[in-house]
Amino acid sequence: MARVMARRTAHDNGGAARRRPDYQMIAALVPAGARVLDLGCGDGQLLALLEETKGCRVQGIEILEQAATACIQRGVPVYHGDMLEGMSFLSDGAFDVVILSQTLQQTMRPLVVLHEMLRVGRRAIISFPNFGYWRTRLQLLLSGRMPRHDLLPYPWYETPNVHLCTILDFCELCEQEGLAITEQVLLTPSHRPISPFLANWRAGLAIMQVERNGEAKEA
Repeated sequence: MARVMARRTAHDNGGAARRRPDYQMIAALVPAGARVLDLGCGDGQLLALLEETKGCRVQGIEILEQAATACIQRGVPVYHGDMLEGMSFLSDGAFDVVILSQTLQQTMRPLVVLHEMLRVGRRAIISFPNFGYWRTRLQLLLSGRMPRHDLLPYPWYETPNVHLCTILDFCELCEQEGLAITEQVLLTPSHRPISPFLANWRAGLAIMQVERNGEAKEA
């Protein structure tokens, strides 16, 4: 696999990302003008949106060649390769915000990824499907089979998800690792925001902003 840093060759207005409510909510957490790294950035929709609407300086890392090519066509600079490998070339604090959108559960070493995100960036914004969602629990209870629905669409033998977790699992991990969750957005599968009340049961998707405890207090 070729691993190269692709530069801008076109411009895109990020219009496709505006149709994704989760992208809109992630973008709302990103400060204007921030230096932003998106891990597993796909075709670069979110980065294009942040560049256009918030004046961010953006960079992506994407392992799939077709998606990396789409980034180039959209005008988003992208490193084509593994996210941990890509971050290993970056200095401490190179970015203000590092984003990982619905990809944490697909990584082989999620804890290492999380700490690397907070090495190269001051804060991390992480979204993930909540395996504690009531429909997931109910399917497993009643059918005795691995759940499949809009949030978990793959059959068990084809799923890229290798480390599924619940909201409670993620919160416990952050506490264990000395990390502070400074913002959280909790969504139903239809992307309707809900309160934290019984979120581990009600929320289909969680968006968490995480910082190191000392930095969170300083902010």
